[in-house]
Formats: sequence, C-alpha cells, structure tokens
Amino acid sequence: MRLLLDSHVVLWSLHSPERLSAAAITAITDPMNSVDVSVATLWELSIKQSIGKLTVDGDLREHLVLQRFSELPVLGEHALAVRDLPLHHRDPFDRLLIAQARYEGLTLMTSDQAMSAYDVPIMPA
Repeated sequence: MRLLLDSHVVLWSLHSPERLSAAAITAITDPMNSVDVSVATLWELSIKQSIGKLTVDGDLREHLVLQRFSELPVLGEHALAVRDLPLHHRDPFDRLLIAQARYEGLTLMTSDQAMSAYDVPIMPA
C-alpha cells in the first residue's frame, strides 16, 4: 500500500505516536508499505514554524528520512487536479493532498473527516 500522510499525521508520528491508532502505526511501520509526505506538507509546516505556531526540534526533512518517509513532489498535474475537486474542503493544503492522492493512487492517512467526502481512499489516523 502507498500512503500519503496528512500534516497532523506527520507531526503525530514524529512527536506524539500515542495519538495514532494501532492500525495507523502498523501501516506506517510496515516495510511493505511506502509512506509519502507531500512537499505541500513541508511547505505548510514550514509556514507554521516561521510564524511561531509550530516548533520542531531539528531538521524536519531529516526526521522524515529517519522515519523512511519519501518526499512526494508537487507536480503541475497535481496543481491542476485541484481545479476539478468539489469544494467539500476549503483548506488549500488539504485540497492539494487530496488531488495528489487521487492522481497518484495513494491512500490518504488523516483524521480529518471532511476529506472522506472525496473519492479518495482514506485510512483513519
């Protein structure tokens, strides 16, 4: 299975794994699964760091590498796919994650119930 982690799932996996369900931890740590983190998530978390809403000890990208997470680039196809999404969710970062999951055939791991309104596989965090 190929997973795409929502921003809060990335943070929970790094700093609060107890917030993740047993199924989520199993899926993230299963070596047969690939676990992707969107560059859009790095962007979102970097913005939160820069305005003081988030503190991450050390380098976020290094943490992702240590967790064996792969970076998913944002492609033009992903950006254009956002245009075709219904407005169930207005957060631009979440909409891009949904578009990426749909375009790449990924399962989106999130606890955001609003994302389940889209035609994309969801795994609860």
